[in-house]
Amino acid sequence: MQVLHVGAIDIGGTKIAATVANAHGPLARITQATVKTGAPRAVGDQAVALLHAACEQAGIDCRSIKSVGVSSCGPFARIDGMLGLKTPNICGGLTEGTDLPNDWTIIPLEQVLREQFEHVVIENDCVAALFAERNFGSVRDEPDCVYVTWSTGIGFGLCVDGRILHGKHGNAGHAGHMLMSEQSEALCGCGNRGDLEALISGRSLGNRFGQSAPDLFAAARSGEPAAYAAVAHAAQWFGRALYNLAAILDTRVFVMGGSIWNYHGEWLLPLVQPEIERRLPALTQGVSIVPAALGGMVADVGALSLVMPADWMPRWRNTQPWALFAAE
Repeated sequence: MQVLHVGAIDIGGTKIAATVANAHGPLARITQATVKTGAPRAVGDQAVALLHAACEQAGIDCRSIKSVGVSSCGPFARIDGMLGLKTPNICGGLTEGTDLPNDWTIIPLEQVLREQFEHVVIENDCVAALFAERNFGSVRDEPDCVYVTWSTGIGFGLCVDGRILHGKHGNAGHAGHMLMSEQSEALCGCGNRGDLEALISGRSLGNRFGQSAPDLFAAARSGEPAAYAAVAHAAQWFGRALYNLAAILDTRVFVMGGSIWNYHGEWLLPLVQPEIERRLPALTQGVSIVPAALGGMVADVGALSLVMPADWMPRWRNTQPWALFAAE
């Protein structure tokens, strides 16, 4: 059967985006702040509603969407054999003292989506982004690379010897929860203290310093001393985490994305890169840090690439049809 349209859903701690596309490229994209109140299925219902809205905007019948690719923050767990989300940036019931307005411990994502769509493929958002960058972007066909997002949370997608790693529940790459400091009281939404996400994620920094991450990074960029010191310390932790992964995976390239890096990467890079380069040259020499070529559309294109027919890909590589939406 000829596939005319596919859908994509990108679920993050801050926003959800829904995109509908055909062989020529994305036709419409709708975004909305991620719902964090109501029943646990509210996130899945919101995703479905946004995809219907994208179809309406594109002028197509949503019933023509049989396959949907999903790029989502994790971790994942199984509910009745289907994937659910146990993400600490959305589920408020995972730890005490959370700033989230719900008591959810798991979101039944796949169950809700399968009520509407025949074929659903769910991947961690950084794994989906890695698919996109290896198919269309900065590391096309690169066998040893890591996709990194620095945003509301911290995430990684890992590719070693040309094989993207998944793990037993699809949670490989959750290095944002690697423990970095036993002395730190910084609390992650997962319950850890002193893990990477607790130390540097946008959500954690906002909670610790009493201002939003965009405001904190903007103040640091303008030279405000206290803000700059906080951000420089975060960049140091981030660089050390990248070094750890370079040492563990013997990787060649880190592809950087996420809202913090997309907006501030050019001045954060000189703070981050020395943390890799000055340690153990046998493992770190030649390791590069590059921006995601697909920019803010990387997770959306990654989700689409999970379900698009293979014969669409050459056209997309030649025309880069996501660029119009990346500029929004």
